[in-house]
Amino acid sequence: MPSSQPPLLRIAIIGGGPGGLGSAIALSALVNVEVTIYEQARELREIGAGIRIGFNCWKVLGLLGAAEGVKGHLKTQVFHRNGLTGELLKTNPPSTHPLKYHPQRVRRTRLQSALKAKVPEGTIKLNKRLSSLENLDEGGVRLAFEDETETIADLVVGGDGIRSVVREHVFSDHSIRFTGTTIFRVLVPVTSVSHLPDMTTATTWWHGPTGHFYGSLVDDPSETAPEDRMFEIAARNVVDPGTATGKKFSWGVPATNDRVESFFTDFDPQVREALTKVPEGQWKEFSAFAGPRLERLIAWDGKVVLIGDASHPLSGAFGSGAAFALEDGWVLARAIEHTRFSPNSLQEALEIFDQIRSPYYLRM
Repeated sequence: MPSSQPPLLRIAIIGGGPGGLGSAIALSALVNVEVTIYEQARELREIGAGIRIGFNCWKVLGLLGAAEGVKGHLKTQVFHRNGLTGELLKTNPPSTHPLKYHPQRVRRTRLQSALKAKVPEGTIKLNKRLSSLENLDEGGVRLAFEDETETIADLVVGGDGIRSVVREHVFSDHSIRFTGTTIFRVLVPVTSVSHLPDMTTATTWWHGPTGHFYGSLVDDPSETAPEDRMFEIAARNVVDPGTATGKKFSWGVPATNDRVESFFTDFDPQVREALTKVPEGQWKEFSAFAGPRLERLIAWDGKVVLIGDASHPLSGAFGSGAAFALEDGWVLARAIEHTRFSPNSLQEALEIFDQIRSPYYLRM
């Protein structure tokens, strides 16, 4: 008589971002599955400022039981302005979805906290920087870390972002390049910019010839006191990557006020003044990278799968990176659940996952 319980499945998730956390929640709910997140940082913290939560993201957060913990600024108005003159160019139409699915701008830390609260205790291992993967003939994958520890997993989930170490090992011919775009991110108190008439009335894009200034509230006013509310600024500068000079790589490193402001000297006075309200040392700089689409998101005969930015290196496409990663984790869990009692359970599950997600990313 066949066992009523499937065999133990050991899953190693590389990366503790939204995709890794969401995958851990979904996979840990399966029968006889042992999930571990390996995160390279010494502490689990988000770098950046705000993040967009849209319809698809809300749906998956609801399935994960984490939606109630995510609260931010309801984006009822989104304006596009000429960054040089301030002229209003376009207003995005309001969302037609039910209110609970309306787009919001939230602090990245708020999303992380909501997801982390749903991850089973003891799942996350910190200070674990992956150094190598080995496809074992006898089954499974050996993972080696820079602290000289090793572990073996039946399935490796690469959720380690655009610069994925997992992707480098299983798709060694694939490469990413600097796109020429640098993004500077920060949160400042709303009170420091609220005197500027066009700055906090709506989420606003100020478009210029070589970049843009983006500003948005990020807090739910029903739970955040006025003096504690924050305003997000994302300032983007674009150059021809072929002519870029100096350091091309940065990820969450400090940037000086002079450096950021130098790219916006011709912008509207409101933008220039908003930039001066950022305390020195608060800016974080991020280089944007992208690469060609991967033909497949799975490798090593059903032992490795890529999710999130690791699987579709599109450099922040559509402002929906968190949603894509959370969707990946949910679909992966459902595919594994569907094939758990099959003789080739894992390989079949990953094929199902790839057949669903690869065409999705191709359409993008």
